[in-house]
Amino acid sequence: MSKLENPVQMAVIGAAHGIKGELRVKTFTGDPLALADYGPLYAKDGRAFHITDIRPAGTVVVVRFKGVGDRNAAEALAGTELFVDRSVLPDDGEEDEFYHADLIGLDVRDDTGVIGKVVAVHNFGGGDILDVTLAGRKGVLIPFTQAALPHVSIADGFVEVDPLAAGLVDNDEGEEPGHSDFDPKGRPRGPKDAGGNR
Repeated sequence: MSKLENPVQMAVIGAAHGIKGELRVKTFTGDPLALADYGPLYAKDGRAFHITDIRPAGTVVVVRFKGVGDRNAAEALAGTELFVDRSVLPDDGEEDEFYHADLIGLDVRDDTGVIGKVVAVHNFGGGDILDVTLAGRKGVLIPFTQAALPHVSIADGFVEVDPLAAGLVDNDEGEEPGHSDFDPKGRPRGPKDAGGNR
């Protein structure tokens, strides 16, 4: 991706929509229509995509890109991931909001010191989850909640984990790991989708 120094994935192109070159696009922005607000989007091979029209369609948006005029051209783009440089994204978010890209690579600490590293952020429909590689293990998934990760410092390069709430250790009292830290209001403190409204 020669044009971007610090790429952040904003969307992935899906199936063609109709016969005039429109495409269904899954966005990773808080407001799906905000995808058009960041200027050109770039594929991994450096191709630039300019949005000329965008509209909501259920869980995705339907997008028309400059130069894509028929179904055949649209179908050839299916699966293309679209990126912007991190520098075009705003930094004026709330205290507990983070871009997924800013979390990847952070050290994971507990009260003994550094125990691992964040390698990815996933969301399978139930909230954001950090994929963490721990020393001596292939990896674990930790829910991105206030209870499991009470402190995040992008500037200092780490997240602090509560091993019990994160499910990394068993509770001696027979409760399920993290049960006592459950938030009954169901308000996860999740990372901000790339480019979303703050």
